[in-house]
Amino acid sequence: MRLGGRLQAAIEVLEDIERQSRAASDALKDWGAAHRFAGAGDRAVIGNIVYDVLRRKLSFGWQMDAQDARALVYASVLSDPDMGAEWLEANLAGDKFAPEPLEGERLQAWESRDLSDAPDFIRADIAESWVPEFSALFGENWVAQAAELATRPPVDLRVNTLKTNRDKVLTALEGLKNAGAEAAPFLPEAVRIPPLRALGRHPNVQTEQAFLDGWYEVQDLGSQLAAKLVGAQPGQQVMDYCAGAGGKTLALAAAMQNKGQIHAYDAERSRLNPIHDRLSRAGVRNTQVHNRPENLEPYKGQMDIVLTDAPCTGSGTWRRRPDAKWRLTDVQLERRVADQHEVLEAAKHYVKPGGRLVYVTCSLFASENNRQVARFLSENSDYRALPMAELWSGITDQAQPHYPDFGAVFSPLSTDTDGFYIAVLQNQPA
Repeated sequence: MRLGGRLQAAIEVLEDIERQSRAASDALKDWGAAHRFAGAGDRAVIGNIVYDVLRRKLSFGWQMDAQDARALVYASVLSDPDMGAEWLEANLAGDKFAPEPLEGERLQAWESRDLSDAPDFIRADIAESWVPEFSALFGENWVAQAAELATRPPVDLRVNTLKTNRDKVLTALEGLKNAGAEAAPFLPEAVRIPPLRALGRHPNVQTEQAFLDGWYEVQDLGSQLAAKLVGAQPGQQVMDYCAGAGGKTLALAAAMQNKGQIHAYDAERSRLNPIHDRLSRAGVRNTQVHNRPENLEPYKGQMDIVLTDAPCTGSGTWRRRPDAKWRLTDVQLERRVADQHEVLEAAKHYVKPGGRLVYVTCSLFASENNRQVARFLSENSDYRALPMAELWSGITDQAQPHYPDFGAVFSPLSTDTDGFYIAVLQNQPA
């Protein structure tokens, strides 16, 4: 497909998403199934355009003075420094499958409007209803923090130190087309493939032999940092209370050098399905998987560390799932806040005297983070929050997370990662 056909396809997918209020991944999948002639490269480019528009829908619409999918798709190309107006004109010349060109008033608006004049929520590219959540967490810097969630993310890998090291993984990825893998900041076991440029395409790193051999996992650097700050040591007893597919479980097992014991549990059994194959591929031998709460009874009051990677809105992952920020509702947020309180109250019973309860979300909402921890501490006087700046300094002196009350926040702006919140709570019985 030429560029014009790809742009037209992106317009059709965006109209489908808007019309049916559906997930972008589903709309893209259905479009691909209905257009078998489109190759993998075509589908990747179409997906890039769709996600770029969804990331910056409000700011694109304001600068174009139009909200329709065609104007937004053109805006995604015009805004990219590697493409732009001249590039667009040259690549659409004679393309009979290209969408109708932009009207003169749209181009005039694009060229004359300065985004710094737009309302704050437009510059931040978030729904106006979520402004209080961001401003409560980040204060005066909330616009810049939220706007960075509208950028393209890298692909981060966590090297499995149970089997190999970063140098060997980098060597294994040297010949991978369009990868450009490099050492990531902060952690010696982290690898980064930089964000896409223009209409590029990330390689599928999960089909490489090194991945199949368990040398690495795909895991955002923010998630890796959160796992590192858990502080798990060889020989300890650790519970991953909301283990899901096991990403942090695997990171904890490597940090513990396969020594001690990890108990991986999730209330939703289906979420645990991938963990067994992942543990086997990674060579993890110190983890038991539990899918029934009654199986955890013997471990009450026995754990050195209990990690609660709590269910949340996922607002910290909007770079990767930008459609989610337009589908999120107040009711869903309220449900997640209730879930988090329930998880913390259940998980605390497994912490031994002097042990730690670690609370993590991939959210940048104050109500899911520092306010949730403040509530827990007010209801549980035998816990105190450890100073996260001190824990961070034990990992690296590079950059600094944002430090609200009780925890640390990773974000695209502060740490060049997805958005994560972590608080480490020490059990100090009287």
